[in-house]
Amino acid sequence: MDMHAFFSFIPRPLRVAIFGAAVSVILYLTLAPTNDVPGAKLVWDKAAHAIAFGLLVVIGLLMSTHRRKTVIACVWGLSAGIEVAQALMPFGRQGDWIDLFADTVGIVIGVGLWALARRFKPR
Repeated sequence: MDMHAFFSFIPRPLRVAIFGAAVSVILYLTLAPTNDVPGAKLVWDKAAHAIAFGLLVVIGLLMSTHRRKTVIACVWGLSAGIEVAQALMPFGRQGDWIDLFADTVGIVIGVGLWALARRFKPR
């Protein structure tokens, strides 16, 4: 199995920074007060969760050269941690197991899309 990142031509520190930026966006969108999040009411909440975490896992996997199961586990752990944080926050956010399920669905779909992309990657 080829262990090179999809974007292995990008230096590792930049790949890590790209993934870190994506994580930062997710953290802002999920932990900021609801009124501060632009377009919060435009997309169905559960779809937004699935899309966000699906994209995050795809970005993580595309930037990764190895330990892909770790990337997937960390994205899911981030999702679970965010739901716990939302349950403890006073900013109009609520921790929700259904949101965690939607995040998980997005992660599974993202992993499937990544695997499909790898299958068609030129050698």
